[in-house]
Amino acid sequence: DILHRIRDRWPCQVLVWPVVVQGEAAAAQVAAAIRGFNDLPPEGPVPRPDVVIVARGGGSVEDLWPFNDEALARTVAASGIPLISAVGHETDTTLIDFVSDRRAPTPTAAAEMATPVLAELRAGLADLSGRLHRSGGRLVSDRRGRVETLGRSLDRVPDLVELAEQRLGLARNRLAAGLSRNVGAHETRLARVAGRFQPGLLSRPRQAQAERLAALFPRLAPALGRSLALSSERLAALSARLRSADPGAPLARGFARVHRADGGLVRLGAALAPGEAVRLVFSDVERGAVIEPPPGPPRQGDLF
Repeated sequence: DILHRIRDRWPCQVLVWPVVVQGEAAAAQVAAAIRGFNDLPPEGPVPRPDVVIVARGGGSVEDLWPFNDEALARTVAASGIPLISAVGHETDTTLIDFVSDRRAPTPTAAAEMATPVLAELRAGLADLSGRLHRSGGRLVSDRRGRVETLGRSLDRVPDLVELAEQRLGLARNRLAAGLSRNVGAHETRLARVAGRFQPGLLSRPRQAQAERLAALFPRLAPALGRSLALSSERLAALSARLRSADPGAPLARGFARVHRADGGLVRLGAALAPGEAVRLVFSDVERGAVIEPPPGPPRQGDLF
């Protein structure tokens, strides 16, 4: 039944692994067949099947009992190839029905689950091909209509260009007239404003400023003199303070400055260590010196 149904629906290669389907050896043989199909290499001399059908006709509970075997159920669950269980008829149920990928009520139904109908696929492909051709025809027709419409529009290009030239000429004339009117209006405004610009308008403010300056000068000269005298006095005082703060002034009176080797000014003699080199700055030259240790206390018998 399975072979006839497959041949009618989808002619393909079917591998049959003969096993006993009832009795004590049935479970082990069916499990070995399932493992054997899974062990076939995909590109080997015997092609690895795409789906496995475990099938037998109906029978009593005792006849179908091998398909309740635990080891067989575990083999079915571990199969890497999709497996359809088609053991018995619709009312028959075995343990492998629950661990298989699909359960078929009859072996014929298993063949229908595993294969499509070739005639239906061909009809579907023919329908899709017809729809594709019709869609392509409508697309081509639509594009042809659009091209024809655009072609008719191209015939009006000279008219469109002429209309654009007319609009451009009208705008150019309006622009020239507008510029002329604008220039005339500004010229009129400039003439009205120019009439009010007389030499006297400029000379009168200048003359008024000169009169104000002449009136302020008698009072400004004494104030400037007093300010200049005050500034001279302040400058003389600052010069005197500057001369008093001049570090070189005491040198002319016989004093000298003491500098360390790094140039720092020595303010206290206690800050100098014995043997330290210093520089003595006089009013005319500089001389080097070395700090001597302080003298010790006088000893008994020393002369003073």
